Amino acid sequence: MKRALRLSLEYFRRLNKVLVLLCLVSCAFSVVLLYTMVQNNVSDYVKPRHYEMQFYMTLLGLLLALVLAGINYRSLAKVWFLYAPLALILTLLLFSPLGITVDGADDIGWLYLGFMTIQPSEFLKIAFIMTFSSHLAKLGPERMNYLPNLILLMIHGLAPALLIMVTGDDGTALVFGVMMLIMLFVAGLWWRYIIAALALSPALVYLAWNYFMKPHQIMRFKILLDQTVQQEQMQGLYYQQFHSLLALGSGGMQGVGLHADSYVYVSVIQSDFIFAYIGMALGFIGCAATVALLLFICTRILHVAFVARDPLGKYICVGVFAMFLVHSIVNIGMVLAVFPVVGVPLPFISAGGSSLLATFLAVGLVLSVYAHKDKKKHMFYDEQ
Repeated sequence: MKRALRLSLEYFRRLNKVLVLLCLVSCAFSVVLLYTMVQNNVSDYVKPRHYEMQFYMTLLGLLLALVLAGINYRSLAKVWFLYAPLALILTLLLFSPLGITVDGADDIGWLYLGFMTIQPSEFLKIAFIMTFSSHLAKLGPERMNYLPNLILLMIHGLAPALLIMVTGDDGTALVFGVMMLIMLFVAGLWWRYIIAALALSPALVYLAWNYFMKPHQIMRFKILLDQTVQQEQMQGLYYQQFHSLLALGSGGMQGVGLHADSYVYVSVIQSDFIFAYIGMALGFIGCAATVALLLFICTRILHVAFVARDPLGKYICVGVFAMFLVHSIVNIGMVLAVFPVVGVPLPFISAGGSSLLATFLAVGLVLSVYAHKDKKKHMFYDEQ
């Protein structure tokens, strides 16, 4: 009994309670938003199952995160052969009859399992963070910059991005690419490679624009730059962003409230465009508070990266930080019509069981790094 009590107290002492609290506040905020959407009949896409699923996935995700916090992240990295192939197999199943497209999306990104649907790409991100962090830590700053090793790292990083891109999910593919670049930079990528990549980027953009990008992808960029195209696509590709801007503008400084008489209609407002509802209901103040909350979470994760005991822990935290940061910037950028619509959810806040569960798994990895940051002390035992 005394040992169990001592271990429980030690666990609680080493738990990053601030990060857990910030995540729970974000999820509670999400459930409230989704519940009021249903009560106010904001959109045909919003159903009671959205806030119910968000609530239950918060409980399950929190439990998994707390379990991961007690497991040494170095042990998790060693058993990559268990979860990485599983995440890859689930993703490959998208190309089977099990792969489906859900309402409001245009990519084959979900698996229908008869009683539920899951989004494998969300869990592939977590597996990628672990395997890529291990790859970087194993090579070290010097060896990673030798061209053969760097090429292997690029293959490791781009393979999942290209796989996801084939399913039509450009947003998640973008997240993988940016995560890889940020992790490489933090790991000590030589500046000569960075400068070379910047020098080649105009030519790469030209080739992608003229030979690889599909017409609808090009049109999404043209919409952002040309008002004439916006008018032509008012009932097409620009429909969501136009109405999201109307929703944001209708909220003013303080918003119309969570129980107003009417709201601007925005399709898929419960997931990709939930930031538009925040601006409409809670105004600029609500939007600023949401950004601040997500920023606090990101900075807290970055702080854990700085106090990590080894490069592996640092890279894991940087990977999670990059994932949350890119999701937040791209999602809010979509709503503001600064970025094209690519279907990236807002961490903790957008509706989506797979996304929320994967988000908590990522937080669990950060909690593990924080709990095991001391070189001689572990969560449940001392090093000999």
